Amino acid sequence: MKIDELTLPDSAIDFLKSQGYEKLYPPQADCIKSGLLNGKSILVSAPTASGKTLIAMLAMFSYLSKHKGKVIYLSPLRALAAEKFTEFKKLEEIPIGNKIKVSISTGEKKNNKKTLENSNVLILTNEKMDSIIKTGAEWIEDIGLVISDEVHLIGDESRGPTLEMVLTHLKLLDTKPQIIGLSATITNSNKIAKWLNCKLVKSTWRPVALSEGICDEYGKITMMLRKTPGVRLTKKEMKVDKTSCGIPIDLGVQGVKDGAQSLVFASTRASSKNFASKAADSVSKLCSEKELTALNIASEQIKTSSPTKMIQDLANLVKKGVAFHHAGLDPKCREIVEKEFRNRTIKFLSSTPTLAAGVNLPARRVVISSIKRYNPKLGRSEEISVLEYKQFCGRAGRPQYDDYGESIIVTTKDKKELIKKYIRGKPEHLESQIMEEQSLQRHVLSLIVIRPGIKREELAKFFLQTFGGAGKSKLITIFEIKCVLFWLSGNKLIIKKGERCTATSFGKKISLLSMNPKSAIEFRDALNNVSKQKKHTFGFLQLITNNEEFFPNFSLRRSKGDFEITKEVIKKYDSELLNKYMTAEDCSRSLLALQMWITESSELRLSDTLGIEGGDMHTMIEKTKWLCFCLREISKILERFDLVEEFDDLRKRVVYGVREELLDLVSVKWIGRARARALFTHNIKNRDDLTKIPVHKLAKIGKIKEIGLPDAKKIKDELTKVRY
Repeated sequence: MKIDELTLPDSAIDFLKSQGYEKLYPPQADCIKSGLLNGKSILVSAPTASGKTLIAMLAMFSYLSKHKGKVIYLSPLRALAAEKFTEFKKLEEIPIGNKIKVSISTGEKKNNKKTLENSNVLILTNEKMDSIIKTGAEWIEDIGLVISDEVHLIGDESRGPTLEMVLTHLKLLDTKPQIIGLSATITNSNKIAKWLNCKLVKSTWRPVALSEGICDEYGKITMMLRKTPGVRLTKKEMKVDKTSCGIPIDLGVQGVKDGAQSLVFASTRASSKNFASKAADSVSKLCSEKELTALNIASEQIKTSSPTKMIQDLANLVKKGVAFHHAGLDPKCREIVEKEFRNRTIKFLSSTPTLAAGVNLPARRVVISSIKRYNPKLGRSEEISVLEYKQFCGRAGRPQYDDYGESIIVTTKDKKELIKKYIRGKPEHLESQIMEEQSLQRHVLSLIVIRPGIKREELAKFFLQTFGGAGKSKLITIFEIKCVLFWLSGNKLIIKKGERCTATSFGKKISLLSMNPKSAIEFRDALNNVSKQKKHTFGFLQLITNNEEFFPNFSLRRSKGDFEITKEVIKKYDSELLNKYMTAEDCSRSLLALQMWITESSELRLSDTLGIEGGDMHTMIEKTKWLCFCLREISKILERFDLVEEFDDLRKRVVYGVREELLDLVSVKWIGRARARALFTHNIKNRDDLTKIPVHKLAKIGKIKEIGLPDAKKIKDELTKVRY
């Protein structure tokens, strides 16, 4: 089916052609035949790169050319949401009747409510949509089209229940919006389609033929090829030239020698860096002069982001056309690596598995260095799921550049067993997590907040319409709801009056904060026992890092002397801890890192002393900032107003990484932790001192580099404003 044949406005057709679209892929054509442009709800279950983004775009064009309502695009990750926002922002130039206005809201920054109200295409994370539903935004009733990306994540233990609640709320709207679910290939997609009242479009088609293989410890590869869907797999034997670098590296380098890019999945951060380091010399010889020039520029950009050894090592590797990628890298470095990989200058990228579920970075050859993954809950390694394996495979083959893609598992196990399980096998059925105890506690409370006075039977009726509740016994569901209500009432989160339930002020607050009720109760109990007229900085950081909402949490390392450091920190920073008898064993490296950060330790010292890198620090700061705000709000509910200012100050200290004495200075834009300390050293200790100093003198202050006249003038202009 050609783009010209679609019943869309001419302006939309012209736009699609300008973007290189001429003909629809089979899954896209199947969606059109199933009523995509006629308002029919559809669940698309298809491999990565099969054109699901265009399906979403076609649905948008059709809806917005006929209606004045809103389109909601739901994404599980902020990075993916940002990617889609960039793509869909181009649509604003297309005249299709209703002017298109695209906005994004992911929870990172406060959004002007008017912006969301006045936009008709909203890119939201699932969590942000959940928050909007709880606060009861009036425009929810204007939603006419919902596009849920990566809907298979409904089976994810942590993120699945929120997505499930959001989709249940949206499908029950009086407006009955059209729902487009975009999913990886899943075995029980028919069950999800039935739950969402969608027509199922299921396809195994992909634009680039995929070969899947197993490589043994001797370098012998058994590849299974399927050129077209439905055709029997054919076997092909291959071999990789083994070197001392290791088979995953040999396979990746071989791919680059064949003129492709290679993506190697490593099971740990250390091995991802190790793989890139071992591949560097071989790959650098395969880069052109033009590519090496571009790589040198990227390397210098990475070097300036942080002085830590890991970042400097990454910068040196990028010069040679290789890189590693994991959550320890700060956002700027990850962005540079991803950009250069898309530009095809980085030829060999080794990454931890997080990349498979993140941004779209395909390569012709994908190498899975191990099928084992450490499970912290079990305390041991276990084999990855078939669904996760298929996610890895989905990265193999770039539609614009490759005629085929290759995915190869490296193993010492029996090949036949792995071919049967992973290559011939089907992904696991998705199972709902909504009826798990803590999930049910959180989401029953949220429903009571949304519908004050709701009855127990009404709660049960709602949960019977979730994916997890569909097909369950009504009596069992009512019993489970009854148990949760008893727990919520006993912990003073709700009040029961006969059959009706209403949230307490505490229950409403923690639901609107999207906190786990058990975590919030832990905070409440701790704050009720905190003495007045004292600072509790280290104790509060310990409370935050011990909370299960906090992430990432790194344990202490005996071999690195972390326990000795902890004992010194406990002795130095707190005389009254929230846990009265806390010892070093109750602490974590994350706690130490936050304490060092707010006492102005550098990224280099955090890396050298604790092994905590910029990306982890960035995540910890974001989590601590949010949990400080939660503690502040709980303090207000408890009428512990003496703690409100303390949490405000702690939150600011965490954001800017400063001691308390610098808070007034960093409240001014253009002044960060380094400039604030330099100013303080020069006896400029607050905004009043900044007002008095002449601009030419201010310009000459600086610890390593002078502020300079342009920034000095900007600082002076900002003195009448407040930064936070």
